[in-house]
Amino acid sequence: MEPLHGDDKPHAPPPTLWPVGFAVGIACVLVGLIVSPLVVAPIGAVITLVFGFLWVRDLTRDSGGPVAEVEPETRTARPAPPPIPANEGEAALPAPDSEEEIERFPRSKFLEGTTLGLGAVIGGIVTLPVVGFAAAPAFLHQGSKDVDLGPIDNFPEGQFVIATFMSDPAAGEVSRRTAYVRNNGAVEGEPSFTIVSNRCVHLGCPVQPNGPVFDDQAKKATTDAGEVTLIPTQPAGFGCPCHGGQYDTEGNRTAGPPVRALDRFEFSIKNSRLILGKPFSVGEVDGEGGEARIKKYRLAGPGEHVDGPESILYPLQPPH
Repeated sequence: MEPLHGDDKPHAPPPTLWPVGFAVGIACVLVGLIVSPLVVAPIGAVITLVFGFLWVRDLTRDSGGPVAEVEPETRTARPAPPPIPANEGEAALPAPDSEEEIERFPRSKFLEGTTLGLGAVIGGIVTLPVVGFAAAPAFLHQGSKDVDLGPIDNFPEGQFVIATFMSDPAAGEVSRRTAYVRNNGAVEGEPSFTIVSNRCVHLGCPVQPNGPVFDDQAKKATTDAGEVTLIPTQPAGFGCPCHGGQYDTEGNRTAGPPVRALDRFEFSIKNSRLILGKPFSVGEVDGEGGEARIKKYRLAGPGEHVDGPESILYPLQPPH
């Protein structure tokens, strides 16, 4: 007796949910390595091993093993009937019924798609929160806060003052920053200030004034941002003690490895008080004081070019 058409071929195992459990176990291991290596990760490892074993068992259950030999059936040969012309007799196959439902989407395909879809949904549910908690803090609540540096009378016209302040009083001393502030006088009837960051744009080291610092004339003011210290200085420029970067009094690079001018701060005047705004990067400054023309850019990290062809080589940065 001959086997039916296709029965001599091995059958693929039916779709199961073991791969979904295996994927969930892997996801739990990855999440556990970040959240709880001693609790969640071992649980994920156990789930992975159990479902992996069940999956492999199903795949290998019907594979291998001896194939039974079947004795061929012997029959007495009968004389063949005379051939029938093609235009006579009944049709070899019945004509298909138009109303008969034709199977276009087998059950195995449906189960396969359902299994993969369910695995994708579970993987997304497990993965998205982890990715969100890891990446979202770099983009949320990263804007700088305005800082009240005190009355503008504390900043003599034409003189630099070293201002130290806390950018985030709630964070305490770890948020203390330094800026070099110069009162440029009135420009078109409005007060003008040059506020230069003390962060070197080479690697972020603190730059220092190249000139005398009058610590004995220091002033302290208490504002909403905490205590602000103001120390007069007369710099001929600014220098980085770490790697030799040098800048002029407008923050332009004059020597050393820095790739651009020193960063600056925006400012505003409210009730005759100097309010420090958000920082920004500077490519170059043309001119001096209130008449200076500043090539302003979005705040960039140390060592990053902000203009020229080199600027396109840096990846997108999260908000500072």
